[in-house]
Amino acid sequence: MRIYLSDMGNMLKTTLLLGLLTALLVFIGDYFDGQRGMVMALAFAGVLNFVAYFFSDKIALAMYGDKPVTREELPRVYQVVERMTQRVGLPMPKLYVLPSDSPNAFATGRNPQHASIAVTRGILELLDDNELEGVLAHELGHVRNRDILISSVAATLAGAITMLSRMAFWFGGGRDDRDRGGGFGALAMLILGPIAAMVIQLAISRAREYHADETGAKLTGNPYALASALKKLDLYSKRVPLVASPSTAHLFIVQPLVSADLLANLFSTHPPIAKRIERLTGRPMEML
Repeated sequence: MRIYLSDMGNMLKTTLLLGLLTALLVFIGDYFDGQRGMVMALAFAGVLNFVAYFFSDKIALAMYGDKPVTREELPRVYQVVERMTQRVGLPMPKLYVLPSDSPNAFATGRNPQHASIAVTRGILELLDDNELEGVLAHELGHVRNRDILISSVAATLAGAITMLSRMAFWFGGGRDDRDRGGGFGALAMLILGPIAAMVIQLAISRAREYHADETGAKLTGNPYALASALKKLDLYSKRVPLVASPSTAHLFIVQPLVSADLLANLFSTHPPIAKRIERLTGRPMEML
């Protein structure tokens, strides 16, 4: 019953997210070309929503060059994930490896039947077996909690809104510059688009990370393993940062390095690692 309600809640949030960003696209269309622009924007929004729902996971994986792996290529990860999915009755997700030395991981997909978990080469080299199990359990927590759909859709739509707002800056200020503020209007679109996308990401990310930590700890029965992994990831990901798009930063288990864009760095899509560890273990990070 709890999983059903969680699934319905995330579907409702996804629908609301698609609706809000559709409205933003229509507003942008009206700004640039009146009624004709609104119609074109609505058509574009329909295509974008379809792509975001059915292909957002593939887009996220392709952005980072993730490579699908077989059981023979990565038995260490396969055995852990297979054991935990069988224990809780989840389908086996597809597994990918990202060719990066920065330690990180993420889950994506529209439902447990179409889920994927990606880990970086760096995380496989950094963590011991118990810590890696904790990280994989966290990602399976996202799958089990049914929040991978809204996260994947947000990544695709936020990226599209950011791109469109920047196009607005380069291609003019509206159908009537004198009434709409000319270049100032275009500058406003450049700023407001990414802010809208970031606010939506913030709304969905922080609570879900705490929830996935809790679910992952219950799956393994060892919250200290995940806490130890988070402490290592926090330290080493800063030494060898993974450069990520701001629109997909919320997918990762620890905050990656977003672009050098000042606006993007004003926002954080993750709760502080110290607070996550304290919630897992009941003690400060320094005591681990």
